[in-house]
Amino acid sequence: MSTRVLPAMEMVASGRPVRVLAWILVALLGVTGLGLVFTPWQQSVSGMGQVSALTPLERRQTLSAPVEGRVLQWHVTEGSKVKKGDLIVELTDNDPLILDRIRNEKAAIEERRINAQGRVTAHEDRLDRLEDSRVNAISAARSRVQMAVDRISQAEQALTASEERLTAARLNIDRQKSLLKSGLTSQRTVELAQQEYATAEAEVRRARAALSAARTEKQAIDDDLKKVTADAEAAVQGERATLNAARAEVSSIRAEIERINSRLARQQTLNIYAPRDGTVLRLLAQPNSELLKSGEPVVQFVPDAYDPTVELWLSGNDMPLVHAGDPVRLQFNGWPAIQFVGWPSVAVGTFGGKVQMVDATDTKEGKFRVLVVPDEKDDAWPSSNYLRQGVQAKGWVLLRQVPLGWELWRRFNGFPPIIAEDEAGVKGAKEKKK
Repeated sequence: MSTRVLPAMEMVASGRPVRVLAWILVALLGVTGLGLVFTPWQQSVSGMGQVSALTPLERRQTLSAPVEGRVLQWHVTEGSKVKKGDLIVELTDNDPLILDRIRNEKAAIEERRINAQGRVTAHEDRLDRLEDSRVNAISAARSRVQMAVDRISQAEQALTASEERLTAARLNIDRQKSLLKSGLTSQRTVELAQQEYATAEAEVRRARAALSAARTEKQAIDDDLKKVTADAEAAVQGERATLNAARAEVSSIRAEIERINSRLARQQTLNIYAPRDGTVLRLLAQPNSELLKSGEPVVQFVPDAYDPTVELWLSGNDMPLVHAGDPVRLQFNGWPAIQFVGWPSVAVGTFGGKVQMVDATDTKEGKFRVLVVPDEKDDAWPSSNYLRQGVQAKGWVLLRQVPLGWELWRRFNGFPPIIAEDEAGVKGAKEKKK
């Protein structure tokens, strides 16, 4: 009986059950792949950052020396927890007698101020007296002017009266001469009339001279009034200028006193106190060995963050996609977590947040800072024992849900995750396409 030799492929061929199982696995793989194409995927943009504080007062800060001096004694160590107002360090000035010197300088300046204020008071009194004197002098001069006016009026009246007597005497002479020719009067009467005329004429000349003298006197009194007014005004203005100079000196001395008080206050505040509750991070000076300048750093201080936040740094390509209020998932260093980027609902150990703000400008490296605060609707963030300022964190800003196939296609083509529908370029492209 002869045997038939089977081909090599038939000899190594798998059995029918194995082939059926292989086809079932291929079919399951295809169905799974097809299902994954339509599986919802959460788009996101990621960034690295660190834990910080929302307000600048709660971020790390440096306490500086208020004046020149050196450290006398530290009352804390690095890592000490302090309350607001606790004494951190005592400083001392290089000159141990500096406070006494400043106080003596202040006392001398205060004495100058008292003397200057006394001069101001004296000048004010003298100015009041000069103003009263000016009023009285001008009033007296005006009274003399009025008297001169009255004398001129009297002289004018006297001149008028003397001129009338002169006219009457002239008419009397003419009448007596006519009567003498008629023989009705004597020569003696004519002579008496002539004598009366001469007397009236002398009275007229005297009245005119008195009137001229009165007018001249009034002119002199008017000039004297002007002189008295000008001299009194000059004296008052001069005294006012002196008073203003004295007041300016008082103001200058007061400003100098304020500067002395400021120096004294700075010298009296040589101790540095904790501005808030927090932790002493670094001590930057050694006691009795280093000379500190005013404003030189002495202590690095980290306040307790009542409003913790996370600073994430995103690339400029992802920045336009992020807006205030967008949800964020955060993963903190030192906290165990399992993160699924596309399915945040199944992630473990991550915490929710929301975008508080996006910086208006970038850093020199082209990164944009995003502040993330806790989401009140999500689990609370870890306590401050774990979530200290400076702890590294990674965040994913959640955008929108899309099919996984669309996401893979987008990544293969390098497209951005999303473009706002209201952007001008998007509208123009859509209109051009239509």
